Amino acid sequence: MEDKVVMITGASRGIGEAVALEFAKRKAKIVLVARTPEDLERVRGRVLDAGAEDVLTITTDISKEEEVEVMLDVTLSRFGRVDILVNNAGVGYFKPVVDTTLSEWQTMFDVNVTGLFLCTRGVLPKMLEQGSGHIINISSDVGRRTIAGGAGYCATKFAVQAFADALRKEVQRQGIKVTNILPGMTDTYFANSEQGAEHKRDWLKAEDIARAVLYAASQPPGVLVDDITLHPMVQEY
Repeated sequence: MEDKVVMITGASRGIGEAVALEFAKRKAKIVLVARTPEDLERVRGRVLDAGAEDVLTITTDISKEEEVEVMLDVTLSRFGRVDILVNNAGVGYFKPVVDTTLSEWQTMFDVNVTGLFLCTRGVLPKMLEQGSGHIINISSDVGRRTIAGGAGYCATKFAVQAFADALRKEVQRQGIKVTNILPGMTDTYFANSEQGAEHKRDWLKAEDIARAVLYAASQPPGVLVDDITLHPMVQEY
């Protein structure tokens, strides 16, 4: 991973922060992307302390095309390439369909699907030019199953799975890898919950997901990891 340029969305806390720290320990160059500049600066300090060669923070709403274009321009001006894109940013509202507002539905699709598409489409020209690259999506195990009260969120993750599977068929022969990470119950701040809450004690940790990302990214050029599904031992599914 030394000198690889790794762009991580949703990098201000939780899984994104953990992923950044894993790559930092291996001397990568890190691009931290999120909507909150104060949180990005906090993570930047931790990532530098962990050993990153260089760290760039870019405040971006990935659901907005013009902001994603600026993000990519700034990154390429600084580093000239993107080797790994970790599409981690995501939002979720969990309630019955009858109680889900159109705004909530649209927000989930704007971030979880459109944002992922914009970031992926943005890095692809440079990766195709390089003849190498790796797109890693932090999806969810509900990209392959469903849960009551999560119809909208499940729909976005099914969309991510389909998008990734189709994209892989487009770009695999051109040296670009596409991997989906599908975690089960994970102890983070997701959906405005409390990280470290007692009822999450036996859930997956952000670091578990980060190690899965690193595993996929660390394979030799001829090895592709399509999907990694992780569940805590306490989860029934």
